[in-house]
Amino acid sequence: MSEVKLAAAVRTEFGKGAARAIRRASQVPAVVYGHGSEPSHVTLPAHELALALRTPNVLLSLDVDGKNELAIPKAVQRDAIKGYLVHVDLLLVKRGEKVTVEIPVQAEGELAAGGNLLEHVLSTLSIEAEATHLPESVTVSVEGLEAGSSVLAKDITLPKGSTLVTDADAVVLQVLAAQAEEPAAEAEVTEGDEA
Repeated sequence: MSEVKLAAAVRTEFGKGAARAIRRASQVPAVVYGHGSEPSHVTLPAHELALALRTPNVLLSLDVDGKNELAIPKAVQRDAIKGYLVHVDLLLVKRGEKVTVEIPVQAEGELAAGGNLLEHVLSTLSIEAEATHLPESVTVSVEGLEAGSSVLAKDITLPKGSTLVTDADAVVLQVLAAQAEEPAAEAEVTEGDEA
């Protein structure tokens, strides 16, 4: 897992107008909280933060007034249309501390022949892992699975040092049988009979 260093500046102005001014200056308003401390309001560089957030559960090393803090993203708000960052909530973590995060589930391999479909019932799994060693994702092999097969959360091999938080019997992936389409000629005859 990568650690991204960001320079954070403490912000003293609040409200919509102040937030807009911060975003116009290519910064993102953020709140850093955790470990029983008072939440601190900071601004972060928009471009560097956007690049860092491409990695799921990225570990951020924040330099706030000369003090170094480790944090992970807990909530990210984006503009619904343009997609730019509006606000970020960051959770303070310490080395060695266990935290609960969501990791994406990725499927690999070919299903058994027959044109079956793979349904992602859960796109993420909740796991507990050390804050400085959070996995980016988990990969599940669906090689040769046939219609009616499913993969439960407990069947997925998690990265070393991770513990499953999601219900062990939750269905993560399932294989659906391909549905045969009714021939067009038969459909037209049926419609003619009804008239």
